[in-house]
Amino acid sequence: MSNTTDAVRHHDPETRGFASDNYAGVHPEILAAIALANGGHQIAYGEDQYTEHLQSVFKRHFGDRAEAYPVFNGTGANVVALQALLPRWGAVIAAESAHINVDECGAPEKMAGIKLHLVPTPDGKLTPELIDRQAYGWDDEHRASPLAVSITQSTELGTLYTADEVKAICEHAHERGMLVHMDGSRLANAAATLGVPFREFTTEAGVDVLSFGGTKNGLLFGEAVVVLNPERVRNIKYLRKMSMQLASKMRFVSVQFEALLTGDLWLRNAGHANAMAKRLETAVRGIDGITVVRPVQANAVFAILPREVSERLQKRYRFYFWNEHTGEVRWMTAFDTTEEDIDAFAAAIAEEMAR
Repeated sequence: MSNTTDAVRHHDPETRGFASDNYAGVHPEILAAIALANGGHQIAYGEDQYTEHLQSVFKRHFGDRAEAYPVFNGTGANVVALQALLPRWGAVIAAESAHINVDECGAPEKMAGIKLHLVPTPDGKLTPELIDRQAYGWDDEHRASPLAVSITQSTELGTLYTADEVKAICEHAHERGMLVHMDGSRLANAAATLGVPFREFTTEAGVDVLSFGGTKNGLLFGEAVVVLNPERVRNIKYLRKMSMQLASKMRFVSVQFEALLTGDLWLRNAGHANAMAKRLETAVRGIDGITVVRPVQANAVFAILPREVSERLQKRYRFYFWNEHTGEVRWMTAFDTTEEDIDAFAAAIAEEMAR
């Protein structure tokens, strides 16, 4: 077969933005893994040798009871995982800022029929006390029963849960008959900063099911639902199919996770992205008129600066307003963000602030 292509490059590969780590391309080691898995025939729908081997890879990180189910995307992972936790009358308690609430176009509600009980938080993190604001009414047929808690690591505000904080939430939820889901689209970034293995703040802390992110950390596409408590979380394979998340050529998803997790690629990628966020924070703190408003613990920087400055900057670099009312913006770094990218962006910010 020919290795040539009729496709044409339609973008400048030197272009960088700070809107999302999803803007980044695919890590070369991931592309090499996909090519390695190509050629010949493998059984479809997850019965291939790559998906079979992937189970041992995830068990090494999350324990011998872990079961991994590759899916297409993060929304699909969250919807499948939450469906597995809840009966039809069940609800999930989540932070008001949670991705399942603000960034999934109502998918948990519309696709899975799940009611969200939301709690405002100052830093994107739930606590046992905040959970109790919605943890009531289990015997009231007029109220969707709170039977699960969903937390995000790292949170949508770039903050992290420590292992002890996750453990406290899990113990609190379990005592009240609720299961715990963790949205880990940036789980690797959290582990890189905390400096602990994944299992320390997931399996060992009591999390029941996990949405494990790959796309934001160098994969072409693909996330995984990871069942950590198979006694309480069942039937994922049926829910995955019903939710249109079963890949026919699953080997090309699974081999990406093998490349990411077998060695230290996940840590190199996430650690680098985090370091670039800290470099950006340091640079902008030295510019008069800019306030970094949240702790920089992963690969996100949240700042407030004059709106007209942000709008001019957006013509040079892509990024998003986080809060239209306050003018707060979010800058994200990725595995392929370079020191030169950060320095150029910081210089552009300083230039626009001086105008």
